[in-house]
Amino acid sequence: MDGALHGRIWRRPFPSLFGRDRWLPVRPLSIRMPSLDVYEEDDSVVIKAELPGMKKEYVEVNLAGETLTIKGEKKDDKEVKEDNYYRRERSYGSFLRSVGLPCEVKSDEIKASFKDSVLEVRMPKTEEAKKKSISVKID
Repeated sequence: MDGALHGRIWRRPFPSLFGRDRWLPVRPLSIRMPSLDVYEEDDSVVIKAELPGMKKEYVEVNLAGETLTIKGEKKDDKEVKEDNYYRRERSYGSFLRSVGLPCEVKSDEIKASFKDSVLEVRMPKTEEAKKKSISVKID
């Protein structure tokens, strides 16, 4: 390894434990994709999404065909210069998450609720989708 490269690598291999760079973020953090649970009950398909810190006014749910889309935005309440932060780990931004449904649902009867940072979308199955459930015997 050439001496100049070696010097650059080992000059500051890690941020200082006590210096200013320990507390300032390298780059702003963006919002993470929400974690989802998708499951079927006898009469419906249910999707639960964790949306910590979100307000329901900034969450949108749409159904197109057999794809449900959840869109949201988490806004920063106030504008503060980055220089004033010791550490900033809370994230802000928007997300878009689409999920293919396992069967047809009655689009005019979908209900969504938002409680304790969890969005729950309940979609009743169509009569045809209810009939398509087949038990298979395992030998």
